[in-house]
Amino acid sequence: MEEVLIVIDGKEIKCKKGENVLKVSLLNGIYIPNLCFLEERGEPYGSCRLCFVEVEGEDQPKCACTLVADEGMRINTKGERALRLQKTAFELIMSNHPVDCKNCGKNGICELQKVARHLKISLRTSKYKKFLNDLPIDDSSPIFTYDPNKCVQCGKCVYLSDRLGFGELSFAYRGLNRRVTTFKDAPLGSTRCANVSEFVQICPVGAFTYKEGKNKNTGGL
Repeated sequence: MEEVLIVIDGKEIKCKKGENVLKVSLLNGIYIPNLCFLEERGEPYGSCRLCFVEVEGEDQPKCACTLVADEGMRINTKGERALRLQKTAFELIMSNHPVDCKNCGKNGICELQKVARHLKISLRTSKYKKFLNDLPIDDSSPIFTYDPNKCVQCGKCVYLSDRLGFGELSFAYRGLNRRVTTFKDAPLGSTRCANVSEFVQICPVGAFTYKEGKNKNTGGL
């Protein structure tokens, strides 16, 4: 495949023409906020809307996960317009996310904390009215706990379930009630997902967390 030269935040980078710009950035040590990007997924999922960047010659910021590299492209990940859109997207996510970091199993490794640090913005945003779900926590797996109230709908667990050939996780319902669940809301402990620790590893937030005494070497495939 043809190789091209692009510039991201002043850094010249050689990559394949048509390659995903978010992937290229992350591989070259340039962080762009994101929650739903998975290199192995192939097609961009584009649900979190956090990865806005500015492209020279373009009127409006673009999502880096759907932007493809082309010769001479010049990208600014820290432009005022891009950062404003990133912050707005983040604040909307946090308006529907409970903040209880000290009691969360992902405290310190949560992608939301990483995004907040990068954008220099509080996790406890007050810009938008808080709308929190009160869904039951699924504690039926011997390895992990699933808290749908903390889900950011990145789709990574759904992708993993499909990749493993289970197909037991999917999105259900609409609007503010949309969530990741099983067929007929069956407990995860009754599915083939129950003993797979990868669900905790792939989740960017505290929706999937290890039970006390469990770790990444427990379960899995």
